[in-house]
Amino acid sequence: MSTMKAVRFHCYGDSGVLVHEEAERPVPGPGQVLVRVAATSFNPVDATIRAGRLTEVFPVELPHVPGLDVAGTVAAFGPGVEGPRVGEAVVAFLPLDADGAAAEYALAPAASLAAAPRTLDLADAAALPAVGLTAWQALFEHAGLRAGQSVLVNGAGGAVGGYAVQLAAAAGARVTATAGARSADRVRGYGAERVAGYLDHTAPLADAVGGPFDAVLNLVATTPEESAALTGLVADGGIAVSATGPLPEDPARGVRAAALFTRSDAAQLAGLVARVDAGELRVHVADRRPLADLPAVHADADAGRLPGRTVVLCA
Repeated sequence: MSTMKAVRFHCYGDSGVLVHEEAERPVPGPGQVLVRVAATSFNPVDATIRAGRLTEVFPVELPHVPGLDVAGTVAAFGPGVEGPRVGEAVVAFLPLDADGAAAEYALAPAASLAAAPRTLDLADAAALPAVGLTAWQALFEHAGLRAGQSVLVNGAGGAVGGYAVQLAAAAGARVTATAGARSADRVRGYGAERVAGYLDHTAPLADAVGGPFDAVLNLVATTPEESAALTGLVADGGIAVSATGPLPEDPARGVRAAALFTRSDAAQLAGLVARVDAGELRVHVADRRPLADLPAVHADADAGRLPGRTVVLCA
């Protein structure tokens, strides 16, 4: 039996249930590829799964390896797989209900793989799949954003928000964003025409961001009052898209609402990679930590101390 280092949890709970330990190296089955992992990255849903809050929707077999993003090289194929060659650098967004990439080796559905960016360090490419796909699907599948339209990205300093600002601006949309002070300049550099602070509880939101907007993309937790205020910023016939639970609709004005659920899409991911390699999409990595530090990464995230998009080095 071949073994590897992995981080797993054997029961649900806080970050203390994560253990860096020896585990059996997985063997690819039909339609699967074994990836030698260069890096994964932390996503908030990793902590939600670890805490047991998604067991009814995404039950996982324990012990479970977290890590939805993978960047690495192809090590082996399962039966019936045609595509990337052994040694080829790849990226993917892995299924939520299967073992992830917080390990030296991980299994990926062959259909989920895209070639990794050539212009990035392979480990840093782990910062792209889940959040890049979330931004793309929010803007172009849910909101149907087109050139000349206006969009508000609420929470643009985060990983999804940074990609959303860049993609919307590249599509010819007029972008307004909210972001914290430490990320405001970066968000402005991504193409936002206007950057305001986070929701100001003492003043009308419209005073800070303007509006109305053809689309509002919400990426932060909001109170019912804040959610209603965001919907109020959507122009008649527009849409409010949220990653933190649906915003209220306003049928009288034709304002629709959509909740985000990101799916793996290799073609879309390949398109994002092409934009990275063309210099049209920047990947921001706030921190890089070794695999053994993943429990501490989860603890920092739970405490609100994570500095931003964190890549976890597995090689």
